[in-house]
Amino acid sequence: MNISLSGKRVLITGAGRGIGRGLALRVAACGAHVIAVARTQADLDSLKAECAAIETVACDLSDWAAARATLEALGPIHSLVNNAGLAVLEPFMEVRPESVDAVFGINLKAVVNASQVVARGMLARGEGGVIVNMSSQASMRPLADHAVYCASKAALDQLSRVMALELGPQGIRVNCVNPTVVLTEMGRLGWSEPAKAEPMLRAIPLRRFAEVEDVVDAVVFLLSDRAAMISGVRLPVDGGFTAC
Repeated sequence: MNISLSGKRVLITGAGRGIGRGLALRVAACGAHVIAVARTQADLDSLKAECAAIETVACDLSDWAAARATLEALGPIHSLVNNAGLAVLEPFMEVRPESVDAVFGINLKAVVNASQVVARGMLARGEGGVIVNMSSQASMRPLADHAVYCASKAALDQLSRVMALELGPQGIRVNCVNPTVVLTEMGRLGWSEPAKAEPMLRAIPLRRFAEVEDVVDAVVFLLSDRAAMISGVRLPVDGGFTAC
């Protein structure tokens, strides 16, 4: 399927590494003007070196006021991908209050902030738009030691549905993408031990983890006009894990 995003200004958070970086490169290749937001300047510098056409912005999304000011200064945005995320893994009985604040601060609060800024511009222009929120299979299935992360992604799914309900009449589509384990550099390190990986792989009918491109393909489709009638959904990219 040939997808063009030519003429679109697409804001991607968490774009310095992993899924966000792969997505920024693909969306730029589809003809969009990409604005890549990340906290670490070195990651943005290496992304810029790989694709000079990408606009890079260093921003700490955990700071509501500073992030809001930075995003408001970016100009019109046609599509937003809230990809930035944080996981702090602790058994439920060992969950610390600072873990709850940090994980919900990025996985939910920062999404509200960025989406309000971008959607306000979309509404003012009256042209509609697209928002894709990066969720997880953890929003639908409980995972040991993931209590706060699972809860934050479940909250993100429901937030996305409300956004789709309220913003849809103005032509703004909102969807979630819910991947399984993704073999980013960090994912390969975290799931390299067979004792950890094999039980999860056995629970995935396709018997493999996702590659970055598997997730990028799904997000790009949702950003495109090919998905013009899709809103309010959570799209598992999980090899069937949540179907069982």
